[in-house]
Amino acid sequence: MTTTQSASRIEKVVVHPLVLRNIVDNHNRMIAKDSGKRVVGVLLGSRSSRGIVGVTNSYAVPFEEDGKDPSIWSFDRDHHEYMLRMFKGLNDKEDVVGWYSTCPNLRENDLAVHASIFRSCNYVLNPVVLVTIDVQPHQLGTPTKAYYAVKEAFVPVSTEIAPPEVEEIGTSKPVFWLIVSEREESSHTSMVKFILDF
Repeated sequence: MTTTQSASRIEKVVVHPLVLRNIVDNHNRMIAKDSGKRVVGVLLGSRSSRGIVGVTNSYAVPFEEDGKDPSIWSFDRDHHEYMLRMFKGLNDKEDVVGWYSTCPNLRENDLAVHASIFRSCNYVLNPVVLVTIDVQPHQLGTPTKAYYAVKEAFVPVSTEIAPPEVEEIGTSKPVFWLIVSEREESSHTSMVKFILDF
């Protein structure tokens, strides 16, 4: 069974704080092993008829790329399909809405990655979005940028961080400050400070 939605313009991407926390956590774990890598993963959520994409969940996917040749990369499709089946079993209301990268800017191979990841994927809302996350922000502001592909180019889309009421309990100040005090990492602190000040 494939869930599809006709391609239409995306007006805005709303990323929930839990997603940012998960991505920063995955990034920090990967950085401990290899400091030159970005973390890539899948975004889950929904899209309204007004073109607003709500990103409510995510999972990392093993991803390798050659630092010298951007055309050489691999995305673990088996892991992606396993994780997607698991998430759909837990919450069948969330569909794949896109993917993320912890590189704050677009990379040369992102269009190829974008096309390849979702070529034969079930439960995908089209068009899918790419959200880049700056996990080490040097200034205050939204640490995310969003795009969707049109032919051979990415079109920027406005993005915001806006938690629903239910999520505020899990992302309260005491919980975030506990995480920060345990890790004491500047990138994590900046991300958390932004979310709390929002």
